[in-house]
Amino acid sequence: MRGKQTGLTLRIAVLCVVLLLAAAGGWRLLHGGGDADRPIVVGTTGEVTSLDPAGAYDAASWALFSNVYQSLLTFQPGSATPVPDAAESCDFVGGGLTTYRCTLREGLTFSSGRELTAQDVRFSFERILGIGHDQGPSPLFEAVREVRAEGNTVEFRLKSADATLPLKLAGGAAAIVDRERYDEDRIRAGDQVDGSGPFVLAEYRKGELARLVPNTGYQGAMGKPASPVTIRWFATSEALATAWDKGEVHVNNGQMPPSVLADLDASDPAVEVTEQAGADIRVTVFNTREGSATGPVAVRQAIAALVDRQRLSRQVHQNTVEPLYSLIPQGMTGHGTPFFDAHPEPDRAAAVALLAQAGISTPVRFQLAYSRGSVTDEEARELKRQLEDSGLFEVTATKYDWEDFLRGFAAGEFDAYVLGWVPDYPDPDTYTAALVGSNNSLHNGYRSKRVDGLIRATQRSQSRSRMMEEFRTIHVEVARDVPILPLWQKKDYVLSNPEVAGTQYLSDNSGMWRLWKLEWL
Repeated sequence: MRGKQTGLTLRIAVLCVVLLLAAAGGWRLLHGGGDADRPIVVGTTGEVTSLDPAGAYDAASWALFSNVYQSLLTFQPGSATPVPDAAESCDFVGGGLTTYRCTLREGLTFSSGRELTAQDVRFSFERILGIGHDQGPSPLFEAVREVRAEGNTVEFRLKSADATLPLKLAGGAAAIVDRERYDEDRIRAGDQVDGSGPFVLAEYRKGELARLVPNTGYQGAMGKPASPVTIRWFATSEALATAWDKGEVHVNNGQMPPSVLADLDASDPAVEVTEQAGADIRVTVFNTREGSATGPVAVRQAIAALVDRQRLSRQVHQNTVEPLYSLIPQGMTGHGTPFFDAHPEPDRAAAVALLAQAGISTPVRFQLAYSRGSVTDEEARELKRQLEDSGLFEVTATKYDWEDFLRGFAAGEFDAYVLGWVPDYPDPDTYTAALVGSNNSLHNGYRSKRVDGLIRATQRSQSRSRMMEEFRTIHVEVARDVPILPLWQKKDYVLSNPEVAGTQYLSDNSGMWRLWKLEWL
């Protein structure tokens, strides 16, 4: 998912869910007496692109969706296996992984009180596919041929086998909407949500806040919220750090300044700190189309030979991230190091040879785009410096507002852009099909029959561990073609007021943002 901002972080990110400690000595907002009606304030960065699931594929939007909408399936904390949520049961039927059937729970209702039926589920998916919004999640369901609904049963009939469909049905892309409140052929505007999730959206101010109150009619696997929650969005990580230091938020959940993360003190009794390995990654995406400065494969290979990930990790991010040499991060099936194998260290001589052999004159001039809130100015400057110091490139680094950034890369306007990617679901497919398949979410024009065939092969098996070799071969192909250059993967931190429980459930690389787990002690 882009992060989708952080997560299009694309969803895209655009970017990730990680939490913050501010300067020492700041007072913390304290809970005053066990009132369950008092909202827990969660501070985060990022920007919601749309409240309509058909028009958003970014981390901030999906984080909100998981709280106000419901999907057929969901993920329990710490598990990569989907379980029924709006559904009572779901299974592949008939063999071949081409028909997937779900039976709905009894008594489901939208927050308006209207009954949620199988026809609403069918409508929701047909709407996503029919609209095909360039910033929406329709590429995730390209294998779906049709959706049928009869009684309380929904059936997905696929063009080809896709063992990952249950994983996709557990995420924000599969949010169920009220067919009487959403048009079938256009994105819904405004600040209203009609869903059946654990919360009701009581108030929304774009870029500022969302006030969530428990949905007393919620039926599903996620559990009913114990407390209302107010989300506050901040334009920069520095602004979020300031708000935390002033005691304006109870939980910090956003992209933090590296200097703050590096100084975390887990022994501070005034703050609860949760740290875990993250699956959010940062990548540079290249426009592979003819006519783009990065269209020739030799240009992309030369850039890959020059980038110093270790310096990015140490100097820019102060060791709060890990260098990444493959599409699939550490901890996931299929992780490898093909980019490291090709260039263990920055190699100017190799870059010179690659460009000379392709007859490409230097310096190569290209634009590197990035977004406010997803990539720091310092990181963009460091990438520019590394490439220009070689004498082989001249880079124009340009910062865009998030929505302009999304529109720009969706339209193929950039030679290259830097993006955070947040996993849509806990499976390596979210780093392959979505990023380098022909109908990928990056809109960079990359197509490879070899890679597409390998992706389809991985999707035909429910045993993901048996697909290790196929995933690694995809990496080798991508490291050769370089449509995308992995830079690093995140560590996730969660900080909270010690009187707030449940923060350990907020992020576990499943794509779920479990605000309903938060409660006052």
